[in-house]
Amino acid sequence: MKYIVVTGGVMSGLGKGITTASIGRLLKNRGYLVTAVKIDPYLNIDAGTMNPAQHGEVFVLSDGGEVDLDLGNYERFLDINLKSIHNITTGKVYRNVIEKERRGDFLGATVQIIPHITDEIRHCISRAANEEANGGRVADICMVEVGGTVGDIESMPFLEAVRQMHGELAPEDMLLVHVTLVPMDTMGDFKTKPTQHSVKALRELGLQPDIIVARSSDVIGPQTKKKISTFTDVPVKAVVSAKDAPDIYQIPMELEKEGLADVVCSYLSLENREPDTAWYRVVSQEYTNRVTVAIVSKYGIEDVYMSIKESLKHAGRALSTEVNIRWLDAETFEPRDLADVDGILIPGGFGKRGIEGKIRAIQYARENNKPYLGLCLGFQLSVIEYARHVLGIENATSEEMGEGTHVIAILPEQEDVSDLGGTMRLGNCDVTLKEGTNVAGLYGKTAIVERHRHRYEVNPEFIADLKGAGLVFSGTCGPRMEVCEIPDHPFYLATQFHPEFKSSPTNPSPPYIGFVEACKKNKSRSEIR
Repeated sequence: MKYIVVTGGVMSGLGKGITTASIGRLLKNRGYLVTAVKIDPYLNIDAGTMNPAQHGEVFVLSDGGEVDLDLGNYERFLDINLKSIHNITTGKVYRNVIEKERRGDFLGATVQIIPHITDEIRHCISRAANEEANGGRVADICMVEVGGTVGDIESMPFLEAVRQMHGELAPEDMLLVHVTLVPMDTMGDFKTKPTQHSVKALRELGLQPDIIVARSSDVIGPQTKKKISTFTDVPVKAVVSAKDAPDIYQIPMELEKEGLADVVCSYLSLENREPDTAWYRVVSQEYTNRVTVAIVSKYGIEDVYMSIKESLKHAGRALSTEVNIRWLDAETFEPRDLADVDGILIPGGFGKRGIEGKIRAIQYARENNKPYLGLCLGFQLSVIEYARHVLGIENATSEEMGEGTHVIAILPEQEDVSDLGGTMRLGNCDVTLKEGTNVAGLYGKTAIVERHRHRYEVNPEFIADLKGAGLVFSGTCGPRMEVCEIPDHPFYLATQFHPEFKSSPTNPSPPYIGFVEACKKNKSRSEIR
């Protein structure tokens, strides 16, 4: 097993996750099987209970793990399915150690950060790295991203564990990549001092970077690279420029041009094979059309909907269509904001705020024949909107939202749940699609597996009435309704599951493909009129 550990300095949000995924992609293009681990230094067990407006999207893995959005990037870039063990948090590590102490596993020893916590961290990394994937094979290379910034007190035990691993592994089995910031001053000069201090902080912890990925607004030149090399003892060839890019999928190509794969293969004594360029061709397809999609959201941060944004991009690439997103606040938007968009998307979410605005948007899409895609909460609100304005149940609502006629009810197994973390209906579930429906046509089959994250379902007491009023439930999981659609609408589809969690550039999600295609047709009709 080869390990590539990615750390970050100067500030958070530099793009360690994309850098990690991109390096993995460079190696995958050379025929190596790559897996990935994300270390999050927060005390939470997982990301499930964290406020998305502060932390960003909660990504759901196939086994139901609620994890950091970077694991979504790993899956999309590397075409792999990760599990909960691939996300290591301080909370998980300390819980495991404390449980061992309570069982008496340490035989009366005083439990300390070193060796007990660091040993547990190393065990977690090794276990995740050696988890079988892709047809039962173990990966050749494990990417390990250490979250946070070097110097943060929260990251110290993890960096100490990395230092211990570095001392025990052969030099060619571990590589340390440090992502840092090289800002530009008002005179247009690149400033290397933040990088110098960041590497100094890393060295004080006993770690010397092998490669520096220098984040900047523009390409850094040879002189700046030489200066960084001089102050950090990193060879010039291993100082890599990573400028801002308009599309994250361009970054592996930019790093390829910088020669990063050559350096990585040299350090790890890997055969530097000729790269397969098929993935590059997929993510570089030219656009011949453009559509605008309105996403009616209650959170003001786009990272909350990272997988949705990327899934629209994947579908757009497959259809040579650039998808522009118009973000609309669910509480303040006006109907005129929807008039000139080519499609409307209602994403998932929790809580009562913004619900009525989303329902208005769904009604607008249904009544004005505007292509519509609803996801999770969007599916539930679609049922509520139909019950109110077609079935005539004026006070139709969800049990989550309070008083009214609950056409959406809590799942029976959720009624007595008291702990919020990790207790929803999570991860992969088998879904059966009804033959001859739109959704079955999109998937090209009637048996699918998709990922879930919810506590509520369509109330069984109202299913017959909703069907009788014309709403088609075209997907089910046992007795639960999973997909609804309206047959005589240009495109009206809502799913209880989250199809965006399985979408990638090489495997775009079928509901998103159908939605973007419908948006193209809607735009064409509008232009003709």
